[in-house]
Amino acid sequence: MKNVNPVCWFEIYVDNLQRAKKFYEQVFDLEMQDLPFPASTEMQMLAFPMNMESKNTASGALVKMDGMKAGGNSTIVYFEREDCSIEESRVVSAGGKILTSKESLGEYGFMVLISDTEGNTVGIHSLK
Repeated sequence: MKNVNPVCWFEIYVDNLQRAKKFYEQVFDLEMQDLPFPASTEMQMLAFPMNMESKNTASGALVKMDGMKAGGNSTIVYFEREDCSIEESRVVSAGGKILTSKESLGEYGFMVLISDTEGNTVGIHSLK
């Protein structure tokens, strides 16, 4: 399976699910979906838009779970967008922080690093 996207799922742990939902919906102009679990599970999830039939793509969810604190992790998820400066312009008003403003990656496009309302570092990548 060479040259295949190896990432199929990501989870961003949050302390306040509704606050994080509002942040991601506002910054990325999308709608999160509830992922129901059995009542015995101590986990709440809101999924990013996804198509389980598509190949070589990834999606993920915001997760609230006992024992998993938000922020302070060493993994950064990058969201692919048309022009990352658009999402960057929404971050502060949505309650987040801009850690690295849009910067060039040369032939590999551009990136922005932000902190969400839960203290998680998230990347935004674009070719424009």
